[in-house]
Amino acid sequence: MKTNVLIFSIAMLFGATLNSFAQESEYKNDDFIIKQVTVTHNINLAVTVWEISVNGSAGKTTPIKVGQLNGAPVLGYVFPTSLKPTDVGFNQTDGIVALALTSHPDFDDTPLWDENNDKNYANDGIIWHPHWVILTEDKRVDGGLSVKQFDDNDTTVVLPPTNPGMPMYMDSPGFQVTTKGNTITVVVPDYRMNNQIDFKYDGVAVYMQVNTEMKDKPMLGVYEVFSVASGNLSLPYKVKQRL
Repeated sequence: MKTNVLIFSIAMLFGATLNSFAQESEYKNDDFIIKQVTVTHNINLAVTVWEISVNGSAGKTTPIKVGQLNGAPVLGYVFPTSLKPTDVGFNQTDGIVALALTSHPDFDDTPLWDENNDKNYANDGIIWHPHWVILTEDKRVDGGLSVKQFDDNDTTVVLPPTNPGMPMYMDSPGFQVTTKGNTITVVVPDYRMNNQIDFKYDGVAVYMQVNTEMKDKPMLGVYEVFSVASGNLSLPYKVKQRL
């Protein structure tokens, strides 16, 4: 499926999904109601600064630990983009490249990084951190999206060397994530995304969940959409340039 067709399909699905949640989850609060999303390219520093601002306090709400991987909750501030999978180190494949800022206390999927600086590289999943992922439409979950999976034996799959070792199109790039007031921010060097500085994007706040047991559910699916910056996931925003 071509990317623009996929975006349209998912946008239509999101419109239906946002109207379908009759009951709000325990995590839906102002911390996940997006007010603004921006991506700004700093020409002098050769980085892009990605920001999501919310009505509440960005990053204040984190998932409640369940004590196991199966069913583990994941909260995310996500930037779906028009970037190509090859721009961020994956092989070319159908789906939407997204930069997801996540928190999940039940597991750590950034084995190269020590986000809380305690010399233990396996205990800081709750600290907000970034992932490149490929999102694809998935009607098996209420949120209508999941991180794209692949067969372990598929030799055509290419992942960046910083991937966490899961059979999904996911990378743990280690970019700096900060939260201050109502804004969560991540800084990405140009060279880490093929020097692409002219692309479209959107902002989404979601609840995801890990599945390791049910074959009819994705390994990491979106189960609730709290808010979408554009209202329909149409990726209408463009990167701003500044010195």
